[in-house]
Amino acid sequence: MSISRGGSTALDLAPLLDANNSDNSDNEGKSNGAPLNAPNSSSKELRASHRDREREREEADSAIFVKKVGSAVFYGVASFMITVVNKTVLTSYAFPSFLFLSLGQLTASIVVLGLGKRTKLVNFPPLQRNTFAKIFPLPLIFGFNMIFGLGGTKALSLPMFAALRRFSILMTMLLELKILGVRPTTAVQVSVYAMIGGALIAASDDLSFNMQGYTYVMITNALTASNGVYVKKKLDTSEIGKYGLMFYNSLFMFVPALLLNYFTGDLHKALEFPSWNDPAFVVQFLLSCVMGFILSYSTILCTQFNSALTTTIVGCLKNICVTYLGMFIGGDYVFSWLNCIGINISVLASLLYTYVTFRRKQAPDKQSHLPSSRGENV
Repeated sequence: MSISRGGSTALDLAPLLDANNSDNSDNEGKSNGAPLNAPNSSSKELRASHRDREREREEADSAIFVKKVGSAVFYGVASFMITVVNKTVLTSYAFPSFLFLSLGQLTASIVVLGLGKRTKLVNFPPLQRNTFAKIFPLPLIFGFNMIFGLGGTKALSLPMFAALRRFSILMTMLLELKILGVRPTTAVQVSVYAMIGGALIAASDDLSFNMQGYTYVMITNALTASNGVYVKKKLDTSEIGKYGLMFYNSLFMFVPALLLNYFTGDLHKALEFPSWNDPAFVVQFLLSCVMGFILSYSTILCTQFNSALTTTIVGCLKNICVTYLGMFIGGDYVFSWLNCIGINISVLASLLYTYVTFRRKQAPDKQSHLPSSRGENV
């Protein structure tokens, strides 16, 4: 430090400036080392982490897609098999009681799931006082859907049964909008309306018209739509699970179905059926009972991974095979050109819906949910 003449004080800043320059040069030297590379390595780690997350997301989407398609195919095959077997038992063998056949299917579901729970192959909550309240109204919908469905199968030819069953799709679509708040895309709506139009054309020239069969099928359509929507709702809100729903639906409907068989005389007619000594008939009857359980399982599985509307339409899509095979199975189909044209329009519309629903590039759950649909008119 130096003192200048004239009484003013001046600081000698040279040493301080030299010290600052020394510090800056040290910092520059440090910045050329490891600390400067830290941001670069951090960005590389972030990019790698982002790629890993993208890969995991793609794998998860692929797994979901496989489950969606697999469950839909499983349901379609099971629904096709049970339709053909039921028609063979009720029409080809002329078994007198569809009510007794429904009782056999309920019994098979209870026995198979009960044994599965005992052997710990499946798991579901034990029966409690509020179990029925938790799953209501599913047992009633499930039971009567089975009964009226078998009644319609017995009364109608398979091509017309398949065509009329497509009305359940429209009902399901409207119930999903009302109860679940799910609005289908325009392409889905177009395919549904085309299926309904084809079914109406076919029904307008049904030469084997059966009013009882038509009534049974339309009741079944309403119950199928309700069953799909309420299964989806109960699976999302209840801890009972898919196995519990299957078991308790069958358990709660067993006694009402048994009483219905008894008071209508169907129990006596079924036990007196002369073909119980025919091994081929017994095998078909047992297969129908077991397939009833498999169908119930595949229905819940498909609804869980997809939607109630998808389950309903896959069930109608399998009717493509049923429609054409049904012209030869049972021997009760009467051909006419207008009827045949209507059936084929409905079949093509089913194919359109399948293409729209299961396109790979479509996101797994891109259904638009409405804020609220209560109190609105559909």
